[in-house]
Amino acid sequence: MKGWPLSFIVACQFCLLAAASAAAEEESVGAFRFEKEDGKHLHLFEGDKRVLTYNYGMVLKEGVPEQWRRSCYIHPVYGLDGEVLTDDFPEDHLHHRGLCWVWPRVIVGEKEYDLWALQGIAQRFERWGEEHLCAKCAGFSAEAGWYVGGNKVVSEKVCVQVFSATEKGRAIGVAFVLEAIREPVTISGREPVKGYGGFSFRFAPREETVLTTPSGREAGDSDLNRHPWADLSAKFGGRETFSGVAIFDHNENPGFPSGWTLRQYGFLGVAWPGLELYTLRPGEPLTLRYLVYVHRGKADEGGVAGAYAVYAEVKKTKYGAAERAAKGP
Repeated sequence: MKGWPLSFIVACQFCLLAAASAAAEEESVGAFRFEKEDGKHLHLFEGDKRVLTYNYGMVLKEGVPEQWRRSCYIHPVYGLDGEVLTDDFPEDHLHHRGLCWVWPRVIVGEKEYDLWALQGIAQRFERWGEEHLCAKCAGFSAEAGWYVGGNKVVSEKVCVQVFSATEKGRAIGVAFVLEAIREPVTISGREPVKGYGGFSFRFAPREETVLTTPSGREAGDSDLNRHPWADLSAKFGGRETFSGVAIFDHNENPGFPSGWTLRQYGFLGVAWPGLELYTLRPGEPLTLRYLVYVHRGKADEGGVAGAYAVYAEVKKTKYGAAERAAKGP
């Protein structure tokens, strides 16, 4: 990871230390494994179960117009029992893409582009950083860029850390660093009132959707209400039992706790910086960190509040917090 920002390396260290600890305990590599497919997809398995896929090549669903081709996002994300939790190219919002980090307002010089809806700007994979596998976790890092035509305007470095599933859930840590290349680049959420844009999860078709925050069950859609976490649980893939996903906002992210975009149709989004403007500058990398907690049951059954309480200790004890969150209180 030579030449990568120190803030990014620190954000990844807790998983690498967990890997070293596990390696010291067991001589052989654990049940995690990676598989690459068609020069586009990096699949992660734990044993014979799929965990997630990082789409680093340009992807376009058959029958969808060329304008929606995209890369550098995670889909599918799988539940602990193999159910698909994310959606890609949904008919109601063709630009929605699994687990992603994109903004609808990207201002470069005097021009404005839309990374959210792929208007005039796109993410492009450039190179791999590191991969590691051990008995307790697996991780990878990658570098991409935000391109306007052939012009790279923002550097994107992402680190994904995945921990072994427990009976209740699985922790997936995502850290990424954004830095403008030659001139300032300003990002913001959708105007005039919704403010959506940022770290986002689009859910697969399901039944009996339940949105939950620390305030309790949400009655409906909402915009920009501040919470440290939010959860969506439902019955996926025709199953009779509930499963879900919570997103935890790291307490050292700017604007913590952020506002959220919550939608009953199946969407959790950390709406940062919301309706405000944030300017990326050359030489001033921005680091953002989140934890995706995949669980069985609804939020209470999956121990979401307790897992978040453990994750919140990251500020006090940076290393190993995601692993402890996966185990629960």
